[in-house]
Amino acid sequence: MALSSLFHAKAFRQPSVLPGFGLTLGFVVTALSLVVLLPLAALMLKAFSIGPAAFFAIATDARVLAALRLSFGAAFIAALVNAVFGLLVAWVLVRYDFPGKRIIDAVVDLPFALPTAVAGIALSAIYAPNGVIGALAGLFGLKLAYTPLGVVLALIFIGLPFVVRTVQPVLEEVERDIEEVSALLGASRLRTIFQVVLPNVYPALITGVALAFARGVGEYGSVIFIAGNIPRVSEIAPLLIVIKLEEFDYAGATVIATVMLLISFALLFIINALQAWQRKRFGNG
Repeated sequence: MALSSLFHAKAFRQPSVLPGFGLTLGFVVTALSLVVLLPLAALMLKAFSIGPAAFFAIATDARVLAALRLSFGAAFIAALVNAVFGLLVAWVLVRYDFPGKRIIDAVVDLPFALPTAVAGIALSAIYAPNGVIGALAGLFGLKLAYTPLGVVLALIFIGLPFVVRTVQPVLEEVERDIEEVSALLGASRLRTIFQVVLPNVYPALITGVALAFARGVGEYGSVIFIAGNIPRVSEIAPLLIVIKLEEFDYAGATVIATVMLLISFALLFIINALQAWQRKRFGNG
């Protein structure tokens, strides 16, 4: 046991091909602490300083729970929708050549480039009762804007690029020869897609969905214009944090933020585990 520990310690001290590991590691840890860890630690200390009873009371308030339920629930539904449409968009961009392909490929990134407020105004203009799609939906008695459904639509808009850009490179690496071999062996097109192609894409697809979900949970600017912001109905958690700050209720704001932080940390842990599994699977393949 001691010999093994000595071996690992010696291996860790061996010089790398690239010099400066100790200096680089120290810089990375310092920068990460100043930029990320210290602010988050200060947030959590501020939240827990009010005591467990007060923390629990704020976190379980009906309005807070409704806002958290809407933020995480809408983000989950939007991520599932993006899993389907994002996969289809990536498939079309990779497998087919057609006029305007580069334009469509660039349009996918628009939610990344647009300011969230601009996206929110554009979505509310389209899905509002007097908008093009909103008026058409109103003929069938369906209200899109200023409802939880409007929140889901906004999160689908901002989350789609995460799925497309995560799945697209993996689809490009999948050899088309395996599809031809599957067809020659008598497999149908659907069976080839679900049993030959998609198993190679699943890790990237799950990662993209998780990223879209995590982004949707914290989205603010593009949602508030279309949500209606009705307490316990269409009020998202990030908006409730801003309201608490405007009311000088710093304890309430930090508690809500801490709850979202803990959930987001768990999501990031899952994403990293999925990415590690993906690298291991394709690396060994």
